[in-house]
Amino acid sequence: MDFGPWLARQLKQSRMSQAELAQRIGLTRAAVSAWITGRATPREETIAKIAEALGTDLGTIHTRTADTLAGLPVSWAHRPGYADGGRDFGNAAAFAFEADVEVLAREATQNSLDERLDPGQPVRVRYTLHELTGEALARFRDEIRWDDLLPHYEAAAAQDQKVGRVIAAGLRDMYERDRLVLLRVDDYNASGLTGDDYETGRFAAVVRRQLDSHKSVSGAGGSYGLGKATLWATSRLGLVLMNSTLSEPHEGRTERRLIGRLDLPWREVDGKPWAGPAWFGRPDPDAKDANVTRSWWADEESVERLHLTRESAEPGTSFLVVGAHDVASLVEGTERNEEVEDDDSVHRMHHRLLEALGRNFWAAMTGGGTQRPLLEASVRTLRNGVEIFPETRVDPRHTQPSRTRALQAFLDGTTVERLTESGQVAMATVPLAVPGRAGRGSGGEHQAVLLVTEAADRDDVKPNRVTTLRGNRMTVKVGWVPGLPVGTNPFQAVLLAGKAAGDDAPFADEAEAFLRASEPPEHDKWGQTEELRMLYSPSAYRRIAALTNRTNKAVRDLVALPTKKRNGGSERLRRSLSVGGRKAGRPMTAAGPPKLEDLDARIDDDGAWDVTAEVRIPAGGDSWRPVPVAKLDVRSGPRPVLAWSRLVAVHNCEVVDGAIRFAPGARSATFRGTTDVSTHPVRALYSGLVVELRTDKGGQA
Repeated sequence: MDFGPWLARQLKQSRMSQAELAQRIGLTRAAVSAWITGRATPREETIAKIAEALGTDLGTIHTRTADTLAGLPVSWAHRPGYADGGRDFGNAAAFAFEADVEVLAREATQNSLDERLDPGQPVRVRYTLHELTGEALARFRDEIRWDDLLPHYEAAAAQDQKVGRVIAAGLRDMYERDRLVLLRVDDYNASGLTGDDYETGRFAAVVRRQLDSHKSVSGAGGSYGLGKATLWATSRLGLVLMNSTLSEPHEGRTERRLIGRLDLPWREVDGKPWAGPAWFGRPDPDAKDANVTRSWWADEESVERLHLTRESAEPGTSFLVVGAHDVASLVEGTERNEEVEDDDSVHRMHHRLLEALGRNFWAAMTGGGTQRPLLEASVRTLRNGVEIFPETRVDPRHTQPSRTRALQAFLDGTTVERLTESGQVAMATVPLAVPGRAGRGSGGEHQAVLLVTEAADRDDVKPNRVTTLRGNRMTVKVGWVPGLPVGTNPFQAVLLAGKAAGDDAPFADEAEAFLRASEPPEHDKWGQTEELRMLYSPSAYRRIAALTNRTNKAVRDLVALPTKKRNGGSERLRRSLSVGGRKAGRPMTAAGPPKLEDLDARIDDDGAWDVTAEVRIPAGGDSWRPVPVAKLDVRSGPRPVLAWSRLVAVHNCEVVDGAIRFAPGARSATFRGTTDVSTHPVRALYSGLVVELRTDKGGQA
């Protein structure tokens, strides 16, 4: 950092004017002003006098990598209660997502991808789980001024509402089990938290504001500004610390810009109300209110004590989630193994992070031809500084072998028109008619790229699916393909749309903007959204339904077996069967109920849910007569039941009196239903849908 900006910062933090410094060192104010503006530099004997005036040593002034001891101490500043008596019992944005490390990995990694700095190099993201116990935990609490925070935590935990109960559980876990889980997310080759503490910029968007996306690239995954809330939602204590290396200097510096943000509900401490958030930093000498802190430039020792040391000076940010937990790992049916100590352990979170990164970002981690991967991701786990699991890099060739093979063939330029041999990847294009903005004209016809290849035996996903991608190649949706002929070989398909279809794809930018507007905050599907209605037209979502139908048809064409092969297969099947009573058949066991395998839903022109459902039928389970039931998806309380205005059979079944009757021997079936709008308590656009199979035996399939 240059001497002038550094000196100006020290004077501001120590609340010393240029005139006061000049008086202490026996020079004029004009001389001090010349140093600050860079027109002159002080002599060595003058530097010694400046060090004495600022209460520091010569080394600090010469290196200028840290602030002087005269700087105001790091502390917490809590937002005072609102003057009108209003109360916020938590950050509403955090409730948009579950406290789930898989959700955190999806949102945080997407944000890192969006901030990739050098487009010719991948952004590197590393997740570190670190469990602190005993003395290590005590030292960390001292470093974050825990004694100052404790009264606020106790007041928040005493309140009988959701956030208060989560905080209370976090305090119990820390004190009763003497442990605290830190989850750190580091990215490199990213922009970092650039900009002023308060004005528009990346720093203010993350640290100071809600619902500020501040995305500067058209292919960005995020658009709502909600993803960052997953960091605080994953913390039982609502606390996240940040250390950023900037791609653009701020106040003449780039390394070790630190800040902490605490999100608590409204509380009353010592008779004084506090609104909710608090910030951990240096008191701002320019603020009108003394209870305001800003980011500070920390020394290496302080960063290490806060467990925020970065491995290099490469731009990017480290987010430290304090008191991390994973609610989703506690659900019934979560696979267990001997390595896991308990349901809320760092062991389980480690494995779930690896799975989430491989499932959602396999395409971003795939390179080919002249293109390097967009992303490299890894996970490691520590306990008190000692590795439990060494750093493991996610390899898409292992997590998603078939899909990775398909994308790599496209990037390498080795696709074929038809599948004739094992290991090949067939390519076709699927048109997307992009509408014009505000319903005016046309945005052009975009050619999305469809890739199909055989499913590998080691795939950890279901076969016969289409994975849709755009922009930075995060998985948006995985949907099944209906109407496949019997005997179709298992396959995986990938649809690349928008900028993911390649730099030379026609109208890629227009398609990217259109699809981005069609995604909800979770970015897990394309369909009707309020953003889409406002930017395009109320019927624009039909273009997405048309894209889906064309994609499914193109897949069916690519995987269809030639007639000779189909007949050959049938003949081989007939030869393998025996007819007669010479052999005793295997004893029959009671078949379980059929299960819903997948759903494809959209909202039609009348505002009703139009659902196509695939049912998997176990051997001997064709005698069941399940009744499809549609319900609105709500966060709490019973789900409202919707009536069907139409329920029809599509494949291997018939509908009789609202129940599904399966064809004898069928192992799968498909039906379609449309809900009755008059039974909707809210518009379908603002709700989710759940479909269940109620069996004739009183159970639920």
